[in-house]
Amino acid sequence: MRKYKNILWHQHTITRELREKKNGHKGLVLWFTGLSGSGKSTIACFLEKKLYQIGCKTYLLDGDNLRHGLCSDLSFSNYDRKENLRRVGEVAKLMVDAGLLVIAAFISPLRKDRKMVRNFFNKDQFIEVFINTPLSVCESRDPKGLYKAARSGNLINFTGIGSSYEIPENPEIKLDGNQTISTLTIDLVNLLKDRNII
Repeated sequence: MRKYKNILWHQHTITRELREKKNGHKGLVLWFTGLSGSGKSTIACFLEKKLYQIGCKTYLLDGDNLRHGLCSDLSFSNYDRKENLRRVGEVAKLMVDAGLLVIAAFISPLRKDRKMVRNFFNKDQFIEVFINTPLSVCESRDPKGLYKAARSGNLINFTGIGSSYEIPENPEIKLDGNQTISTLTIDLVNLLKDRNII
């Protein structure tokens, strides 16, 4: 990435702290990672609904949705996957500065790429949520038919089949993808309460 010396950061009058005070909660990103079919998007949707119901200001960033617009020019090569996450991380950073609770659901298979995104934020602004669902369970669910396509050779570099997934070493929370959605949502809400986020 090129850096231009004549571009300076403009400090605004309204700060993240003021926005958080008005919102009634802190801004941060919950970064959901796990295999396709692990339940990331489903859990993220339920969590956003629950947070919305209790008055939190939220936004859900979903991998497929962003590839329709912001990242529509990217492929699934390793380079483009990293660029996809970099763009998402930058968007999430702006939203956290706006004082929002950002829920990001992305396979994000490589530890180094997840670390890159984590480094965009202060330590207390990023929570890695690992949806720990076995490959066999994800493949049996196969909501989009992607595993079937990968097994038949019609989809190359698919995470878990043709491309590896690196399990998070120290996520802030690890969820069992076999548990009920309501149980997992409660676990996440309790985590946010325990950390005095909401």
